[in-house]
Amino acid sequence: MPQLTPVEILIGVAVLVALVALRRASARAARKAHDAAQVGTRLMSLASRVLLGAAVIVGVQWIVISHAENRALLWTVLAVPALFAAYTVTKALTVTVETPRRKGGRR
Repeated sequence: MPQLTPVEILIGVAVLVALVALRRASARAARKAHDAAQVGTRLMSLASRVLLGAAVIVGVQWIVISHAENRALLWTVLAVPALFAAYTVTKALTVTVETPRRKGGRR
């Protein structure tokens, strides 16, 4: 059995510590990359759903505007998506602040 000097043992321990640190750093970097890809995927998914919804609304409106003689139908087709859009924008831009209640306070 070969004899190891204290310097060789110290070098071996340092190499093991460096390998563990490298593995942890690479795992952390991989996790960051995965999280960034998830955010990008969610954003693209949201954008594609918004574009698809807008295309459906515009298509239906175009068909009704170009082929319908009924004014009530025309106004309905134009007003309903506008109401949904106004509701969504208003809800997104409205800021509500809740004050934290004290323990034992009235509810």
